[in-house]
Amino acid sequence: MRFRGGDATAFTELVVRYQRPIYNAALTILRRPEDASDVTQTVFLKIVERGDSYDPQYKLFSWLYRIAVNESLDLLRRGRRETALDDDLDIADADGRGPDALLSQAEMSARIRRSVMSMSVNDRVVLSLRHFSECSYEQMGEILDLDEKTVKSRLFEARRRLRGVLGDLAPDRHESH
Repeated sequence: MRFRGGDATAFTELVVRYQRPIYNAALTILRRPEDASDVTQTVFLKIVERGDSYDPQYKLFSWLYRIAVNESLDLLRRGRRETALDDDLDIADADGRGPDALLSQAEMSARIRRSVMSMSVNDRVVLSLRHFSECSYEQMGEILDLDEKTVKSRLFEARRRLRGVLGDLAPDRHESH
């Protein structure tokens, strides 16, 4: 609201707060850091151009992610080829454990991320929104323009396929919707 009222510092706050989550969402879909950067810039340009189209009854987070997902999918549709993600992403989170434990966690995290990145765009999107961006089913529905039941079903199927890809890491348990 402050940005819409002309407060330039509010836009800076939006960029600082949402730049990384938007970039990560785009990277998960596009698998190319340079394309994710382009989409991130496009999202913030659209905020400037279409800030008045934001409906405050919805969460700003959902509106921004929706723009990021749509821009990413549009870029894919325009014929950009998908390439493998570099393995040097910083995905380990240091919480006081020793170097061996951190290395093991980093290796497992990298394997999971590579496995997710090898999946279809639709699977990557739902897995990323739920597990990397920690969106609720409601938020995911708003972002993807789907009802919650469809979101849960897509997520369930994507998790099932991910378990198949991961094989030895996947627990032997049944998952509920």
